[in-house]
Amino acid sequence: MSEYEAGLSPGMGQARTQEKSVSKASKGLASGRLGLLASIVLGISTIAPVYTLTGALGPTVREVGAHLPAVFIVGFLPMLLVALGYRELNSAEPDSGTSFTWSARAFGPMIGWIGGWGLVTATTIVLSNLAGVAVDFFYLFLGQITGNHEVAALADNLLINVVTCCVFIAMAVWICCRGITTTMTVQYGLVALQLVVLIGFAMAAFGESSAMPPLEFDFDWFNPFGVESFSAFTAGLSLSIFIFWGWDVCLSISEESVGSGDTPGRAATLTVLLILGLYLVTAIATLQFAGISDVGLGLNNPRIQENVFAHLAGPVMGPLAILMSIAVLASTAASLQSTFVSPARTLLAMGYYGAVPERFANICPRSKTPRYATICAGVAAGVFYVTMRTLSENVLADTITALGMMICFYYSLTAFACVWYFRHSLFDSVRHFLMRGLCPLLGGGILSVIFLQTAYDSASPSFGSGSHVGGLGLVFVIAMIITLLGLGLMILSRLRAPAFFLGMTLQRHATVSSRR
Repeated sequence: MSEYEAGLSPGMGQARTQEKSVSKASKGLASGRLGLLASIVLGISTIAPVYTLTGALGPTVREVGAHLPAVFIVGFLPMLLVALGYRELNSAEPDSGTSFTWSARAFGPMIGWIGGWGLVTATTIVLSNLAGVAVDFFYLFLGQITGNHEVAALADNLLINVVTCCVFIAMAVWICCRGITTTMTVQYGLVALQLVVLIGFAMAAFGESSAMPPLEFDFDWFNPFGVESFSAFTAGLSLSIFIFWGWDVCLSISEESVGSGDTPGRAATLTVLLILGLYLVTAIATLQFAGISDVGLGLNNPRIQENVFAHLAGPVMGPLAILMSIAVLASTAASLQSTFVSPARTLLAMGYYGAVPERFANICPRSKTPRYATICAGVAAGVFYVTMRTLSENVLADTITALGMMICFYYSLTAFACVWYFRHSLFDSVRHFLMRGLCPLLGGGILSVIFLQTAYDSASPSFGSGSHVGGLGLVFVIAMIITLLGLGLMILSRLRAPAFFLGMTLQRHATVSSRR
């Protein structure tokens, strides 16, 4: 057994044991600040239901048509199964590094490093998209307030767009650096606002229809086998998984939670369940109202697909449509702040264990936050957005699909890490077999299939928005650049600081099992 595995596989040869994780050292984060409700609010905020739906509803309908509810449900299942695995890992070893730390303990430092890279890049992509959507709705909101369409069109100006985007990112970084308590004070109001408006939109959409002829409710919408091809199904599923992404932030704040071994896992599971219900109601209402035509307000109209709520809010909500603009702004603003939590704390853990320069492990003594790591995440998000906005006019759709691939990768890796981490205790009880073995194994397997199929399909220049570089689809190019960059940085880190890759620094925060 290698150094990094020694003492880190709970339940080894012991039947019906109870394990408790004991932290030998602290990373310096503020402990005991967040309860169950706060963790759920932070999870919903990171998922950002209004933002994700306005960007993902159209592209998903493009792939699967009216089978939107079916794809949402199938996309939810691996999320739930993987969340159960996360819950078991967190119960045994609460750690802000989540995927990075657990994968490193299960499979070794190199795999752990790649898992951390997958999480950091996924959050960087979504941060850039969040800021981009915020820019669009910010100027739309100003145009609605002033009654001037030219103001709303300012979002199409490349220079104004990227400058405004960078300002939004900087503001979110500033709030996050002030501490987790300040972040949560802002979150409660922003999350409540977006949920009220989204539910109101769905209720109003149920009351009337613009589809010609009207699209009647059909239980076949829930049939995943009705999708025309497996490639279309996996593409839609990849987009569906994107809209559930973000619940794992509940685990990233485990060291700052009340009851760090139990509360984060419960919060993640409840967050996924609540979001599924909200998405199904909104999807059914939107399908009945708009239909799937490629003309008018139909969801297959390319103009509508770019930003569903921007085009449907007026016809659905009438004079109250401005509330949807405010809700999207609230959703993106809330998620911009909360999404910084995961990459910052992953980089903190990577710095703490020596996988990246130790400066990333610095904690601000006053706010108890990883300020340096947060600022670096903000700079990376800004650079990525500027680059993608310059390369592709369809930056939102392309990066959402690329994000779905990254999510599938690091979620499946963590799910498999759960099975291997607990391999010696899987048959201690039926519960262990299901929660530590079967559920994460199935969830990781489903996500792996989606990842591989999407990676294969994305190489086609016609994939996604149709943007391509040198005959290869832009989504595939994004994924390859991210992968090669990650491997290059890992090799550089190994040369610079080999201790982590030899399994030595992981002992800083080993799990001590107490059994009774």
